[in-house]
Amino acid sequence: MTTTPPIAPPAGRPAHAPDPGTPDRIAAAGAALARALQRITACALGPYQSAVIRIGFAATYLFFLLRELPHRHELYGPDSPWHWDLARRLTAGNDAFSVLLWSDSTLWFEAVYALTVLSAAALLLGWRTRTMSVLFMVGVLSVQNRSVFMGDGGDNVIHLMAIYLVLTRCAQVWSLDARRAARDAERGAAGLPPRRDVVGPVLWAVLGPVLLGATLMDGLGGTWWFPVLLWILWLSAAAWWAAERYAPRGQQRALLDVLANLVHNATLVVIMVEVCLIYATAGWYKIQGSRWQDGTALFYPLKLDYFTPWPALSDVLASSGLMVMVLTYATVIVQVAFPFTLFNRRIKNVLLVMMIGEHAGIALLLGLPFFSMAMIAADAVFLPTVFLVWLGGRAALGRQRLLGWLPRRSRLPEAGGPQQVPTARSAPEERGGTGEAPPHGSSGGHTLVG
Repeated sequence: MTTTPPIAPPAGRPAHAPDPGTPDRIAAAGAALARALQRITACALGPYQSAVIRIGFAATYLFFLLRELPHRHELYGPDSPWHWDLARRLTAGNDAFSVLLWSDSTLWFEAVYALTVLSAAALLLGWRTRTMSVLFMVGVLSVQNRSVFMGDGGDNVIHLMAIYLVLTRCAQVWSLDARRAARDAERGAAGLPPRRDVVGPVLWAVLGPVLLGATLMDGLGGTWWFPVLLWILWLSAAAWWAAERYAPRGQQRALLDVLANLVHNATLVVIMVEVCLIYATAGWYKIQGSRWQDGTALFYPLKLDYFTPWPALSDVLASSGLMVMVLTYATVIVQVAFPFTLFNRRIKNVLLVMMIGEHAGIALLLGLPFFSMAMIAADAVFLPTVFLVWLGGRAALGRQRLLGWLPRRSRLPEAGGPQQVPTARSAPEERGGTGEAPPHGSSGGHTLVG
């Protein structure tokens, strides 16, 4: 029996000595971790994607509320088959929240419905985005929880995204808040103080007593997290205002900015995971269905009168067995495969285009426009930034051409008359005219009151 002699260490290197490259690898890993932490704390990632999500979901619910305006009383109001007393009993059992259940008055219902419409429009434009996102969330939850049997799968997506939007900094670009921040930057470059904000503190002062009264009357549902979230948002607005006023460049202001960036980035990851779960579960459930397995699932909804807004078009598509089979299998393949393609940019973009086309087809063929709009808005979180920047540039160019005939007036007033802006370029011009708010350290629409 022979034994293998131990391997001698290289010349000049003692036995059991550490690998000379180990400290370098540890240092490289530490540097990479530091860069990652710096990135997720120094800025809110995905500004264009979060702006598209804000615009998409606000527009979806705004158009839905406007379309159902003639039928609002039958759907969610005093004439609903799901009576107010039944809704009260249901929310008492599932701890849901709805301000429509504070009173069964028709006037109260009209006021809440109108406030939901206005908050959706303001969120779409990005005006006082933090406040409007909170009011939009309250309106969505109130309307949907009033009559839970009205709606479809798109309502569930809007329900979740309305909560997520409150935690994002979704007004960095393509918003009136970003424009206001850019104008303040222009004034700062010209040596002028920023305009005094009156609307923000007024909104904060008005919403405070409302929140206090709702809390004391136990009108915020039976869950603990919802009132805690609202109170944190309201108190954080005061902290932001104090930091902006008394220490705009101090450590307290920087800490608030870091916390806001962390919350935004974490919420953006949650939205991505949510979208992947929606498609993964939908695809795997379809695989288990016999009609999806034999490629005929699409044929049946095309023959239902409820889902055929264009009967002639549906008949043409349903008459082609090959087309029905291809679309049926393609739907399953895309939904199942999409979560696994996120780390391959090219394949992910191809499947993303296919999914957006699928939802556009659902809106056209099956008459579900708001479901499709909600899903397309959710898909937007994966859109490439380059494409969104290009799209924003095209939109800005079109707007400039459309409004080019209007006389241009300076925004910097002077005691003796209008004053021209100095040659210092504003933030939107430096970023291709996309209307982006100033970067880290600015205060363009990131607090409850603005």
